[in-house]
Amino acid sequence: MNTTKERDVATAPLAEVLRGYRIVDLSLTLDDRLPCVWPGHMPFEHKVHNWYTVVVGGGQRLRSTAPYYTCWMTLDEHVGTHFDAPTHFIPPPDSGLEHANEFGDMYGDRVPLELLQGPATVIDVRALREDPEDGVSPLITPEFLESWEDEKGPISPGDVVLFFGGWDELYVPHPEGAKYAHGPVLGDDAPGWPAPSADAVVSLYDRGVRTLGTDAPSIGAAHEGLSMHWAGLGRGMVYVEALSRLGELPLRGSFFVFLPLKVAESSGASGRALAYVPDNPGTTGGVG
Repeated sequence: MNTTKERDVATAPLAEVLRGYRIVDLSLTLDDRLPCVWPGHMPFEHKVHNWYTVVVGGGQRLRSTAPYYTCWMTLDEHVGTHFDAPTHFIPPPDSGLEHANEFGDMYGDRVPLELLQGPATVIDVRALREDPEDGVSPLITPEFLESWEDEKGPISPGDVVLFFGGWDELYVPHPEGAKYAHGPVLGDDAPGWPAPSADAVVSLYDRGVRTLGTDAPSIGAAHEGLSMHWAGLGRGMVYVEALSRLGELPLRGSFFVFLPLKVAESSGASGRALAYVPDNPGTTGGVG
């Protein structure tokens, strides 16, 4: 058995490296007063159930029998900051359904954690919001990515590509919060968020990218989200959606991590996203 001293020696290199980094929380707060739920999905609920408060629910008066604070939740798999496993849009290979392939068996609990972390490349797409159209997402095209690379340098295999659209600024209480997702998707009375086209997703896959993230509620466009999901999830990619504070990350040099709930045979799950950001980013440059 290793001694405490031996364990300390083994972890010292990692601990020393991490001293030069700060943690930026990239997660949205779940709150039933905020637009954390995809339009039309099960509403998010978070209710107090403790020993000192009597809660009326379903015609019954409920109170915990033990002296501690707890709550219960109604939680859709795609609430707040969450990820899409391939099974979210890809049917099992033996289903006979359109778009079915081997990745239809990659449920959320089977996605390797290595896919949910990696060096971050942050792409500023806020300029695409300058000419808004209600109910329509401006598309991040392969040409946009090529132009970005001409200016900022190439995207590398294994990068976690994060699209910074500043969309989390709309994550506010209702009714103003309807602009975050409900208005663009259902009401056609608010502009859509920047989203990669299916061709752009494939071009990133061809560069060796396996993980995409966005501060919008979905990688899919507000007006048509299927093709983007089929393009990436059907190739075994994963998407982390509804991030926040991407403007606080450098263009390059941070390390992204997403840790989802581990739910059997899930299509994805909510979780906590963060980035390790160097205290002195040097020449990596900021995007905010």
